[in-house]
Amino acid sequence: MVERPISKNTSARPGRVLHRNIGLAFFRIGMLGFGGGPSSIPLVHQEVVKKYEWMTDDEFGDTLALANTLPGPIATKMAGYVGYRVAGLWGCLNALLSSIIPTVVLMIVFLGLLQTYKDVPWVENMAASVVPVVAVMLALLTWEFIKKSGQTLGWMRALLLLALSAILIEAFNIHPAFVILGCFLVAFSSLLKRRKKA
Repeated sequence: MVERPISKNTSARPGRVLHRNIGLAFFRIGMLGFGGGPSSIPLVHQEVVKKYEWMTDDEFGDTLALANTLPGPIATKMAGYVGYRVAGLWGCLNALLSSIIPTVVLMIVFLGLLQTYKDVPWVENMAASVVPVVAVMLALLTWEFIKKSGQTLGWMRALLLLALSAILIEAFNIHPAFVILGCFLVAFSSLLKRRKKA
């Protein structure tokens, strides 16, 4: 059975409040996730882990790792899973629709405007000024994951895995899904060896 944590914001009708919170959380993620999936990951972390406490940092990291190995956009996979975990099938649909529909509507409305005014200097500057903010958000989330890995695995092992992953992805152009899958296989093989010894 799927664990469904109750939101901090409770009232006489927690189901309705929970669905409202899911809708608002993923609406904000959909509206503020400028630049696609990777830029929305820190926003999902902020809403799901820090604001509503539907997941712990470890659970979020596991969910993110698994979502990266599966096909499709990361933002919708995260929305679907978190919504389902928190409120079942209706929560999944709520999270997906809340993150997708506003973005689609705004894209249709504003795409024509952006195409018309794309050469205007202030429009170019507006788009360029968002990039550093997204970079900072991703850097902060990366540092949180590195700290958590250092505490869990030990700093030497965490830094070794970080360096090895960077080399495999950047130097050898190996897809991140294969790197994550390789980490899973190493973890499972060491777990099986321990069980055999015991």
